[in-house]
Amino acid sequence: MLLLEANNIKKQYGDRLVFSIDSLKIYQNDRIGVVGINGCGKTTLLNVLTGNEFPGEGTVRRYGGHAYITQLDDPPDRALDRMMGKKFRVPDSEWETMSGGEKTRLKIARGFSAPCSILFADEPTCNLDLDGIRLLEEQLKKFEGALVIVSHDRSLMDALCAKILEIESGKVTEYAGNYSDYKRQKEAEIERRRFDYEQYVREKHRLTAAIIEIKQKSVAMKKTPSRMGNSEARLHRRKTGQKMAKVDRAAAAIEKRIGQLEKKEKPAKPVEVNMYLQEQGRLYCRSVITGQEVSKSFGNKLLFDKICFEVPAGRKVALVGDNGSGKTTLLKMIAAGEKGITLAQNARIGYFRQDLGILDEEKTILENVIKDSVFTQRDVRLMLAQLLFKDEYVHKKVKVLSGGERVKAALAKIFVSGYNIIVLDEPTNYLDIYSLEALEKVMKEYMGAILFVSHDRKFIDEIADQVIVLQKGKALQYAGNYSDYLQYMESKNQQKPEQERIMQLENRLNEVVGRLCVSKQEDVEILNTEYEIILKELKRLRKSGL
Repeated sequence: MLLLEANNIKKQYGDRLVFSIDSLKIYQNDRIGVVGINGCGKTTLLNVLTGNEFPGEGTVRRYGGHAYITQLDDPPDRALDRMMGKKFRVPDSEWETMSGGEKTRLKIARGFSAPCSILFADEPTCNLDLDGIRLLEEQLKKFEGALVIVSHDRSLMDALCAKILEIESGKVTEYAGNYSDYKRQKEAEIERRRFDYEQYVREKHRLTAAIIEIKQKSVAMKKTPSRMGNSEARLHRRKTGQKMAKVDRAAAAIEKRIGQLEKKEKPAKPVEVNMYLQEQGRLYCRSVITGQEVSKSFGNKLLFDKICFEVPAGRKVALVGDNGSGKTTLLKMIAAGEKGITLAQNARIGYFRQDLGILDEEKTILENVIKDSVFTQRDVRLMLAQLLFKDEYVHKKVKVLSGGERVKAALAKIFVSGYNIIVLDEPTNYLDIYSLEALEKVMKEYMGAILFVSHDRKFIDEIADQVIVLQKGKALQYAGNYSDYLQYMESKNQQKPEQERIMQLENRLNEVVGRLCVSKQEDVEILNTEYEIILKELKRLRKSGL
């Protein structure tokens, strides 16, 4: 059953074409993913299809109700609250104190509760914890209507989508299959276009070279030998004229063939984003952030009680936990240097917040980023260009940017401000896949310490070499990435107490070895003593287990 059709759509902002669509039809049970770089118009497309924006040109007809899970943290919709009832009615004051994950869960609950035949979702996994993403995926699989989703979560798109709409340079192209299928088709398409272009250029060069050679022969034919008599010269010119006519006809035929060649455009290079995170003043110490008996509560709600943790120098540490476990609160406490938090001497923390509060919406991208920069305006412009903020685009005000563009502007501001410790709270939210992979690359290459919160399991596994888990008011620090931690927890539930203790000691031994590599001379003796104690205990436990 046809649920929506859009015909001859052309959406523009001033002279800029955002996208055009000749024809788009959405049927019941369609599962459609929308992809493209930040700012290409993905959210605008959803707004046009849902009727939140006028298309400019063309028509959109909907043959049933729809629900829309929006991207940004819009305040509660009172009309929707009245329709949904008390269950979803949230006072403005309470909305302001909710975490990003809690706001997202509420918007998702509203979307699923509204009677609809099409569900539109714009980055619905943002701010959700890993369990929340798994539950959302299960709910979306069970949804009986059509689904149109924008997401940077590659695993989610693979699990849900059977069709992909790509927005590129104002053109909307449809691909069959999930995200991985789309990537394969896209790569094959680019390779085929590159091959066709190279063949076109090669043939054009060959024919052009043939014309040049013919014309050179033609020039040589025109010259009459100086020792010829008049009658011989006239005969020579007659024969030469006949030959030149043939040559001219041959050259004209080749030129016609060149004109008949099907012109092939040079394929654009894949989008590459290079973000150079420059380290400013490396800290030579064992730990750059240390927490000793840190506690926090809000009223009767205890987030964590006397937890201990550390961020070793040069490490990438992921802070994970369920929504509401206190991850963002702990990052705020670290940035503020609250009780129980110790920072290394000369530490300068760059803090990326979920709410993007470091950006002034009334100022331009360039004005925001350059305000506290330790680099020249030229270097700042180069970084912004690498983030696809090129030419006059840097003069756009933040308030008109998409969610992903705002995130990139805030990250750029952090990167150029001369910090030697980076603290990131959900930096992957709203980023397109190109920017997400660029962020992974720069975080891997950065030599300083990074503490970050993310709900993207692949991103955590790519970056983190240690994990701090907040759970039930406690903190567990694990030396390894998130997948290693999950395997450890699974094996822990199946192991005997002796095996669990062996694993704990092995993890601690690895941590001690790592510290020995970066510690000052006065710390080495203490660490060596602990190293010997751990080895003896491991030997005893392993022997008793035989």
